[in-house]
Amino acid sequence: MNWDAIYDALFGGLPYYGQILALVSNSVWAGAVLGLIGGLIGVFVIQRDMAFAVHGISELSFAGAAAALLIGADVVSGSIVGSLVAAAIIGWLGARARDRNSIIGVLMPFGLGLGILFLALYDGRSASSFSLLTGQIVSVQSSQLGWLIGISAFVLIALLLVWRPLRFDSLDPQSAAARGVPTTGVSLWFMLLLGLTVAVAVHIIGALLVMALLVTPAAAAMRVASGSLSVPLLSAVFGFISAVGGILLAIAGTLPVSPYITTLSFLIYVVCRIIGARRDRVTIAKIAK
Repeated sequence: MNWDAIYDALFGGLPYYGQILALVSNSVWAGAVLGLIGGLIGVFVIQRDMAFAVHGISELSFAGAAAALLIGADVVSGSIVGSLVAAAIIGWLGARARDRNSIIGVLMPFGLGLGILFLALYDGRSASSFSLLTGQIVSVQSSQLGWLIGISAFVLIALLLVWRPLRFDSLDPQSAAARGVPTTGVSLWFMLLLGLTVAVAVHIIGALLVMALLVTPAAAAMRVASGSLSVPLLSAVFGFISAVGGILLAIAGTLPVSPYITTLSFLIYVVCRIIGARRDRVTIAKIAK
């Protein structure tokens, strides 16, 4: 093991940190926006028990992006098309959890296989194809940042418009249906918003790691909070810290940014789980007295 090489990989860029940070300012903004919107929508992903769906959508998004790369089209557009197709199929056919999991289980290998096929046929730079799996957040262009901000703003506004019925349907779908909430429409609308968010996340952090920003922050927030406002706000903060913190740590060396983001997200979850477990023990002890 060469410790000098490890040190250079982790901290070799420190003497030039300021210059590197100026070059990747678009990436920092992209990480901030993606962390915030991913944390917010992730709350509903957890409440609706759809963490598996995020991965399923990401595989079709990956296939769409790979197809666009193959034919020379815009990769973001291809990713969005793939995500929306997967989200529509899951939202329309997967009303029940059992049906949904079966559909996702069918879509995942199909999307991954298509994506691998398209990448095998692609004769361009291997880095471009590899980035679809692991992301390319350190090379976000201004046009891509514009796409990200525009899509995230649309998702945020759409979420706010349906926040109350979506929350009601997420926590108690039977009562929501009995009270006249159009549960099928709400479910389909949420899946389309999730599809757009996944498409952006796949382009930035990669198909293999998208759950780090769309699932883990919300899961962590729910370990330490329970309020209808505190959980989404805390989840958004956790997503922001994971994404932006991961980028700021990564540019100090030469390693990819994705491991930093996923590690930070995981560490936040572990800390929140420890805090939540300790609080539960204290509560139980008080009740026992």
